[in-house]
Amino acid sequence: MDVFKPEKLFGIIGHPLGHTMSPLLHNWGFAEHKIPAVYMAWPTEPEKIESFIQTFRNLPISGASVTIPHKLSVMDYIDQLTERAKSVGAVNTLYWEGDKIVGDNTDAAGVSEPLRPYSDRVNKALLIGAGGAARAAITGLKALGIKEICVTNRTAYKAEDLADEFKISFIDWNARGDQHFDLIMNSTSLGMSGKFQQINPMIMDNQNANTIVYDLVYNPMETIFIKEAKTKGCTVIHGIEMFIHQGLEQFRIWTGKRLDEGKARGLLLAQL
Repeated sequence: MDVFKPEKLFGIIGHPLGHTMSPLLHNWGFAEHKIPAVYMAWPTEPEKIESFIQTFRNLPISGASVTIPHKLSVMDYIDQLTERAKSVGAVNTLYWEGDKIVGDNTDAAGVSEPLRPYSDRVNKALLIGAGGAARAAITGLKALGIKEICVTNRTAYKAEDLADEFKISFIDWNARGDQHFDLIMNSTSLGMSGKFQQINPMIMDNQNANTIVYDLVYNPMETIFIKEAKTKGCTVIHGIEMFIHQGLEQFRIWTGKRLDEGKARGLLLAQL
């Protein structure tokens, strides 16, 4: 009997990591292309990011995905950034180039691709959240030519700083439900499987069938935000779409191979 011996090690760092489907996607991809590699989940608390990067340097780890809350802090401990990561100001992908750890960002493409068919309907967008995913979302929205982008966050100064940096508008958290938007995107962990699952990040009173709701949370598939949006007749985009597109791009960076988008979606939907 053949014993599988992985030659390359990949994984994901974040905290918490209970919800991640990245191992499912990437291990399936390795099997599809007969690549002798394995992808693991490495729960990493915020204060342990520096020691993880030391481990990355000392063990033969070929690449890693980076998720909440490390997309900004990881930049302090790696050697260089791609142009994409610089433009976003956050990192979600690590790989080696020679003896240097490179940080890249595939989130912006993950955000923009599922939105592209609807972009001509969007003049005014509201982004909820001000972390690494929010930075990628702004970059993705700007790439689609969306003119008016507003940002709101429970911690106001973070959203204000982001608004200043990217030259977009700030909206106070308590006023986020006061007007209509063509697009509302949630980049926070509100609604995610676990302790925040029953919290809707948005007040939906002024939204209707002309609103597109895009929740970057993908587990559960039907978040409380998505459910309420459907009752209002909104167009909804599930977070699994962003996850697929950013993940396929990560796989390409690491392996040089492309995965079938339809098969990847079927795999993940079956799991959800």
